[in-house]
Amino acid sequence: MTRFFSILFIAALITACSGSKNATALHTFTNPLLPSGADPYSFYKDGYYYYTHTTQNRLVLWKTRNLSDLKDAEQKTIWTPPRNTMYSKELWAPEILFLRGKWYMYFAADNGNNHNHRMYVLENSAADPMQGDWVFKGKVAAPSDKWAIDGDVFEYKGQLYMIWSGWAGDANGQQNIYIAKMSNPWTIEGERVLISEPEFKWEKYGYLKGETPDHVYVNEGPQFLIRNNRIFIIYSASGCWTENYTLGMLSLKKNSDLLNRANWLKSPEPVFKAAPENGVYAAGHNSFFKSPDGKEDWILYHANPQPGQGCGGHRSPRAQRFTWRRDGTPDFGRPLPTTESLQEPSQKK
Repeated sequence: MTRFFSILFIAALITACSGSKNATALHTFTNPLLPSGADPYSFYKDGYYYYTHTTQNRLVLWKTRNLSDLKDAEQKTIWTPPRNTMYSKELWAPEILFLRGKWYMYFAADNGNNHNHRMYVLENSAADPMQGDWVFKGKVAAPSDKWAIDGDVFEYKGQLYMIWSGWAGDANGQQNIYIAKMSNPWTIEGERVLISEPEFKWEKYGYLKGETPDHVYVNEGPQFLIRNNRIFIIYSASGCWTENYTLGMLSLKKNSDLLNRANWLKSPEPVFKAAPENGVYAAGHNSFFKSPDGKEDWILYHANPQPGQGCGGHRSPRAQRFTWRRDGTPDFGRPLPTTESLQEPSQKK
């Protein structure tokens, strides 16, 4: 009899353990990750995601083991700009990266006049970016020093590159994607190179009633995406104030020069766009992250819950997993509804 109860106990224990593992595997979340937050970006290091988004008047950082738990993450304002400078207002699209042994936070800002938007960067030498001091390193600009927002930096074969959205001259009307080499994380080396400008119809929705100019063509929010030594740039097209805000893609010819525009091939159709049937509007301004175990690829983007909400505070960060096609290009699918439960990014065992 004792042996019988021992067998029952062991069986029950195995069942309980199995159930616990299944519960962990089936942990789910729903979008949005936060009630609001435009231009979401994250960087993973030493078991933590460091997340940020546009807050307009300061730079805020979140720290979490899993981005699906962002609502409960530690949060800290890491820097507030001094008053009455060329970078005191309209802080847009911050990005946090760990480059060459230090943390950097890139952001666009102006003095209250949009024509003066430029890219700037902070540096932190602490192991944890929630600690230590964030030091203002200054403006990051090519010699031409034109309007610039949405900078993204990455290192490829030992060389740093920055991509961003900018104006060709000093007047608004069209935003293009530019690239340049960097001699260090806060200095652009040489002149910028134009690699993309709005050309297809889906890139040219940008009517502004009662404004001057009354139409702006947009390529913005460029993000590097690399897999199997192939380089892509995913960017946002058309005005964020329209219902046609969407994502386009540039693909670099294999083993070619990043600074030659002819080597970048543009997809003729959007690669990710709004899904009104799922209650997702003006989906765009994305970034990417991998699951904690490094096996899954995820897209992080913002979208509105209703039509007609434009570029304001209704935009909220969302995340969903994406896959890859046989030809090596990403397949982002369609934006998923906020009512759908998603399995959290796969964890390290």
